[in-house]
Amino acid sequence: MIRFENDYTRGAHPRILTRLVETNEEQTPGYGVDSYCEKAANLIKEKCSRPDADVHFLVGGTQTNLTIITSILRPHEAVIAPATGHIVVAETGAIEATGHKIITIPTATGKITADEIRTVLDVPDNVHSPRPGMIFLSQTTEVGGIYSKAELQAIKAVANEFNVPLFIDGARLGYALAAPTNDVTLADMAQICDIFYIGGTKVGALFGEAVVIVNEKLKKDFRYIMKQRGGLLAKGRLLGVQFEEFFKDGLYEEIAANGVNMAKKISDALATANISLAYPAQTNQLFVDFSLEQFNKLSEKYSFTPWAKTEDRVVARVVADWSTKIDDVDALVADILSL
Repeated sequence: MIRFENDYTRGAHPRILTRLVETNEEQTPGYGVDSYCEKAANLIKEKCSRPDADVHFLVGGTQTNLTIITSILRPHEAVIAPATGHIVVAETGAIEATGHKIITIPTATGKITADEIRTVLDVPDNVHSPRPGMIFLSQTTEVGGIYSKAELQAIKAVANEFNVPLFIDGARLGYALAAPTNDVTLADMAQICDIFYIGGTKVGALFGEAVVIVNEKLKKDFRYIMKQRGGLLAKGRLLGVQFEEFFKDGLYEEIAANGVNMAKKISDALATANISLAYPAQTNQLFVDFSLEQFNKLSEKYSFTPWAKTEDRVVARVVADWSTKIDDVDALVADILSL
């Protein structure tokens, strides 16, 4: 079975594993105060053009979203998010379990706009309802789209108008940065966001996410909250080693581009075969509208994630990633064209 259902089916990039083995016998301080975490943080600050940023390393995306959101919101506050957002559909109610409401905005594209966010924020205070306290987006979106620089700047202007922070989930940020239509850099992210993170787990790390905090008001006591939420890894240097390897010579961008390029080959084949997509193909995730017969035929050799079903059709998520092999893509392309 050749797997295309997500971007974490394999372990880690060989350079990451080699570096972990090379440093395995070293003794370092724990909890992320070692020299590897320091070097990795400095490299990220340099890429972001923000020497004043705080950088912290956590293990996984849900843990990172939970830690960040609960560090920002007061008990009576809620987070605004797209209805398709990861915190809404894929985290088992983690945010709600802390007592915070998620205010969802319906979306047909996976993205929400500045005007839609303003509509939620521009209401009279009502002590009987949670007060919106922050904005959550993801880059890429949960359905593989990306926000342009202008879109993010417009959303940030609304956030500033209503004095709420903007947080961007970057679990798949590498693939957004590598997208041909992308015009947002890491430096732009650090200029626009109050807080965001650079995903490693889905972009070639064994595990790990790098949180970048720019807003001074959000920096205080973040490590305390990490610890309280179970996110302060005792062997923290394992995270630092991986992110130092990513950013010392451009490995992160290089391997993320592979996922985008392989997805493009698959989407081109789908277009030739007159098989449509539920969402535009921009990054490494494709949402393919197969007939049930097509889906079942391909599923004999390939593993996809069913996303939506009707009696005779299946929208399936087809994902390429940092490790996707050209031979596997060529095989899938040939089988798509033979349907």
